[in-house]
Amino acid sequence: MRRTAVIAWLGMLLSAPVVRAGLYYSGEQYASLPAQWRGFLLDHRALRNVAVKPKFEVDASPLRTRYRQDADKLQARMPKEKLGADEMADLGALYIRLGEFERSIEILRPAQRAHPNHFALAGNLGTAWQLQGDLRQAATALEEAVRLAPGRLLAFEEAHLKLVRSRQQRPAGELDDIFGIRYGTEKDAFEVGKIAPLQMKKLPAQAVSIAQQLALWLPADGPLLWQLAELANAHGDVRSGAAMMEGCVVQFGLNHPTLRKHRQILREAAENLPMPKIGEEHVDKHAGTIAFRSRRPLLSKLEMVALPAIDPKGVNPIPWELFGETALAKPFKVSFPKYLHELEGKQISMTGFMYPLREDPDAAAFLFIEAPVGCWYCEMPETTGIVYVQLPAGQTARFQRGLVRVVGQLRLNATDPEDFLYSVKDARVGALD
Repeated sequence: MRRTAVIAWLGMLLSAPVVRAGLYYSGEQYASLPAQWRGFLLDHRALRNVAVKPKFEVDASPLRTRYRQDADKLQARMPKEKLGADEMADLGALYIRLGEFERSIEILRPAQRAHPNHFALAGNLGTAWQLQGDLRQAATALEEAVRLAPGRLLAFEEAHLKLVRSRQQRPAGELDDIFGIRYGTEKDAFEVGKIAPLQMKKLPAQAVSIAQQLALWLPADGPLLWQLAELANAHGDVRSGAAMMEGCVVQFGLNHPTLRKHRQILREAAENLPMPKIGEEHVDKHAGTIAFRSRRPLLSKLEMVALPAIDPKGVNPIPWELFGETALAKPFKVSFPKYLHELEGKQISMTGFMYPLREDPDAAAFLFIEAPVGCWYCEMPETTGIVYVQLPAGQTARFQRGLVRVVGQLRLNATDPEDFLYSVKDARVGALD
């Protein structure tokens, strides 16, 4: 199927790296924030999924696998040698990412006592205590992190401490007062695409960057996503605000009456906005007044050495990061990674989410993407993040909303700009084991 025709149908359906320290891990580097919403949401989801332990480790995300391997390497050295403060901070951060908060505290607490002026240890310990549910201990550790923070990171650490103190006083699930403003008019009425001029004037220039960083440190924190949705709407980006509020309710299970009211208002407004013109879905311009400084917040390159040897007769699992290594140049010059090129014509397997091409629940073909999207046009994947899946002739697959596995023959397209870059032919679709 032609890519332009698919996009038309879907429209009808619908700087230098900076290491920050609220959760410090030397292997995790960030681009300059704020990042574009779609890229932010992809990395936000990836970090959240690191803490999700799969039934079988083979089904773990590449990021979780790498973090687990890095943690195991550091842990294996501890009985033989004394780790330095930086390495202890790394190990504690890795256990936080993996969802093992108690284990993280066991590492970080004595390390912070031994190195009371180490910024990363204090910041990581505060984050670990917060996720463990002890806000008093978290505030104490974060006070030290604020004291020790380098100047460029002070605003982020102060916001983290303010968040924890807010949580000590407010019921769970409420919108945190991080920036001292109200998301509404002077009469506290909620409006689409703006807030009162006085409130906007009070909003710190770094507000979106700070909120994004807090959410990346704490990717399982629903109210922080709500904060970002309000900020997106305040800056005029209605579609992104609507998509994030939808995620707050559907993915995080937030049920606050104010959130549900704002979600309904923005969803209706987003549905009434004109759709982008065909061919302009990836034009590098964005709604609203936010000056984005990067496409995605996480800086990472796929470690090619970690990829397994290709089995010409078996099924070869492919991580989504491999597709992201494809280089595109105008007018249509495609450079596929060598490993991906060698997989063409061979059987591959992928895990991801189905995106239907039509309203029929039984489909002979569909799009396959890394993460589910609430709003196609505000979370639309890059061209390198869409795989066209086609079942054998005469067969169909029932649409499933959850994570599924696709197995089939990989085909690459380097000649036709109107077609998809990747397709999987004669595919089989099934739920994860």
